[in-house]
Amino acid sequence: MTSYLRPDSLDDALAALAGGSLTVLAGGTDIYPARVGREFNEDVLDISRLAALRGIAERGDHWSIGALATWTDILRADLPPLFDGLKRAAREVGGVQIQNVGTVAGNLCNASPAADGVPALLSLDARIVLHGRDGERVLALPDFILGNRLTARRSDQLMTEIRVPKPGAAQARGHFVKLGVRRYLVISIVMAAAVIEIEDDLVAAARVAVGACSEVATRLGALEQAMIGRHVDGDLGLVATEDHLAGLKPIDDVRAPAGYRRGAALVQVRRLLNEIGAGQ
Repeated sequence: MTSYLRPDSLDDALAALAGGSLTVLAGGTDIYPARVGREFNEDVLDISRLAALRGIAERGDHWSIGALATWTDILRADLPPLFDGLKRAAREVGGVQIQNVGTVAGNLCNASPAADGVPALLSLDARIVLHGRDGERVLALPDFILGNRLTARRSDQLMTEIRVPKPGAAQARGHFVKLGVRRYLVISIVMAAAVIEIEDDLVAAARVAVGACSEVATRLGALEQAMIGRHVDGDLGLVATEDHLAGLKPIDDVRAPAGYRRGAALVQVRRLLNEIGAGQ
């Protein structure tokens, strides 16, 4: 490490970013493990003192998740059933120690194909807020994560907030499921998240996303359309077919072959929808 900056204000942080290439440090739960066994010689911008980036709040037509909000903050926040999927994902991010310091924003900026938070936030239709010295930039999550470890954040920008829009229907709930080689402390083979908006016991709108089965977690648009108007019950998963998952591009790796992932994705999506339909 050649220099270490820990500013007290967002303006000072943005000025530092504008002045040169810096590695942004929040919880450090991705940065440090990725550098085990080699010299840490990067210039670091530690944003942990930026109190303005903490907290989770309801603001008009959306909820705001500050960039320094941790997974434990998500679990403890008083949030409606819309966020149940994100809360379930939060319980899957490492152990309690990791959840206490790891940030939701850091999970997105790391941009791993197996990041637990991404499918849940996709199902919430999340927006990413970036700040630079030239002002604010707001991106839909699919426009922010561009590939494996690749995002649209410029080197002079800092993610400051995640915005979750309020649903159109009065009733909305979310859910998340994950498949790994063991129950806890495991990188995903397949994960899936969904939000359904409900009117008169029918699906008024749906958002379904699958992670760890493509370079970037993927919304299943055709399935979402097929769900509209369906009765909300424990058989909701019957609507999902192999054709709805055609856009996934799973790979072979040490955790599972591509063929297994594709088959498991359909099983997990059907399980996800059955459970959300049953109100689990």
